[in-house]
Amino acid sequence: MIHYALVCDEGHNFDGWFRDSETFESQSSQRLVACPFCASTAVTRAVMAPHVARGGQEDEAARLRGMIRKLRDKVVAGSEDVGERFPQEARAIEEGEAERRPIRGRATFEEAKALLEDGIEILPIPELPGDN
Repeated sequence: MIHYALVCDEGHNFDGWFRDSETFESQSSQRLVACPFCASTAVTRAVMAPHVARGGQEDEAARLRGMIRKLRDKVVAGSEDVGERFPQEARAIEEGEAERRPIRGRATFEEAKALLEDGIEILPIPELPGDN
């Protein structure tokens, strides 16, 4: 896996992970890479400092997957799954209409963007193969 710092034409910076540089180029040229802040598909790689791998790339990818899995397990164990009601429940908690507690669930890109624009802090957690 390769990590890229990315930037959209609106100047938003974000990260992306791709199987290899060809995968990024292919997805980018098909406009499949979108900014999580504004949904722009005019995305390019930002300038990054080089990373010198200490072990094999497969070892690094396995270590990264393990770290993400640990984070997901911790979030799942310490939060309530509200499923598709996530946007409504997050708003209710923010507005004091529901008990403040850690929740997780699903939201569309548009719903997540609206929550962020309204100052409601959310954190997307990546899915890993076998998590379904």
